[in-house]
Amino acid sequence: MGVGGARLVVEDLLVVVGASVVVVVVVGFVVVEEGNILPDVVLLDKAVLTTFSSSSESDSGESTDSSNFGLGVEEVAGYLPHGLHLFQTWNKRSVVRAWIGPLAIFAVGSAEGVEVVLGSNKIIDKSREYNFLQPWLATGLLTSTGSKWHKRRKLLTPTFHFKILEDFIHVFNEQSAVLVKKLGEKVGQDFDIFPFITRCTLDVICETAMGRHVNAQSNTDSEYVEAVYKMTRIVQTRQSRPWLQPDWLFRLFPMASDQSRYLSILHGFTDQVIRERKIEFKQRNKEQQSGSLKEEDEEYLLKKPRLAFLDLLIEASQDGKVLSDLDIREEVDTFMFEGHDTTAAAITWSLFLIGNHPEVQEKVSEELTRVFGDSNRPVTMADLSELKYLECCIKEALRLYPSVPLMARELMEDTTICGYDLPVGSTLMIVPFIVHRDPTYFPDPESFKPERFFPENIQGRHPYAYVPFSAGPRNCIGQKFAQMEEKVILASLLRRFHVNSLDKPEDISLLVELILRPRDGIRLHLTPKMQHC
Repeated sequence: MGVGGARLVVEDLLVVVGASVVVVVVVGFVVVEEGNILPDVVLLDKAVLTTFSSSSESDSGESTDSSNFGLGVEEVAGYLPHGLHLFQTWNKRSVVRAWIGPLAIFAVGSAEGVEVVLGSNKIIDKSREYNFLQPWLATGLLTSTGSKWHKRRKLLTPTFHFKILEDFIHVFNEQSAVLVKKLGEKVGQDFDIFPFITRCTLDVICETAMGRHVNAQSNTDSEYVEAVYKMTRIVQTRQSRPWLQPDWLFRLFPMASDQSRYLSILHGFTDQVIRERKIEFKQRNKEQQSGSLKEEDEEYLLKKPRLAFLDLLIEASQDGKVLSDLDIREEVDTFMFEGHDTTAAAITWSLFLIGNHPEVQEKVSEELTRVFGDSNRPVTMADLSELKYLECCIKEALRLYPSVPLMARELMEDTTICGYDLPVGSTLMIVPFIVHRDPTYFPDPESFKPERFFPENIQGRHPYAYVPFSAGPRNCIGQKFAQMEEKVILASLLRRFHVNSLDKPEDISLLVELILRPRDGIRLHLTPKMQHC
């Protein structure tokens, strides 16, 4: 079928049976044969598909309501490989125009194109999809832009200094120990590891961000923990369903009242912690200034609290002159949101891949034995620098299954990317899942090969061919924190258990949500390595 100097190739026929309608959708793409014309990929938007059927349970987990017309994200997840295959068809092209329903976006698929976008000091505005996070996160570091983002980034960067992160390793070890105990109860059983890892990372981020224990691993009925999960789900639902995106229309659905309830819990908890920590901060300062408590005193050492990110923000706030309580809340909530699901996904995918490759697991075990011997001691900062092969395993897992599957920016001015002129207002989408599979930089890209990240194999690789934490001025401010946490938790688990994955990569269905997650979980079988397990 000709389309003005191009030909239309039908890639797939997708038949959808709804409640009372059968819809046949032709999914195809335009192959440009000549001229400097942007190739088109025609993709089916999940929301367009879902308008033709109905479901009995709302996405927020509440009673049925009319906001939930459709199959839902999970039920169309099987379509993902088809869309990815279309993008991979153009892995040699820098830019592809994709039609998602009636909306055009520009997918940047080459390392060179990614560098133009992520390396820019001008293309820093997030796309409109991030707006659905603002009721929860307001305009914190993730969602802000312009001068506010620049000032906030400069202010927050010192809080992720190596010496500060070093203090958090105790939290990583303590929560890893709880996780090991919980998983010890699963030895000999087949089970989904993802929820266990997620609850562990939520405990870690609550303590490191706010200095509070929510005990997510022990108390699965926690009101705050439930609100985190439910609010995340609402954001994902709004992103995928266009009729829930306009605020005025969203407010007509019961899901809006669900959101208000969860926000009240989330913001109320954070506000209370901020008030308490500010009182504690002032009391400590008063005692130190009066000389009643000195740093060298034993009483001071016993009373000295373990500082959290929140305490560092309070110290930087200068009594509200730099950061108000609302400013502090939006950054703490941002840490909470960004700091648990992404890390949980990275750890889970690492275990999945290691459990599928016995030869890799053996090398990891040898490294752990070399570093720890038979000791059951906690992981130290010195240990982390020695766990080089484990680090390569994590990096390779993030190459194949990047925690953040999509990154989107909005152009504030006309921009030329790799020879294509893109107009102001365009949405640019970077798909690390595709970028990381470019055979130019990663030969045999579907294979799990931690050796790719040996120092000698990294040399000469394009710096933007691997972007699991984004890159450039808006790269992930917490990536060192995440890498430390991932290594401690994985080292703690793999010192004590042999991991066997019950599913192969080709059997896993992927969900592209706020993070890249397995639709049906990751089933593992654990065997203890030591008697104390």
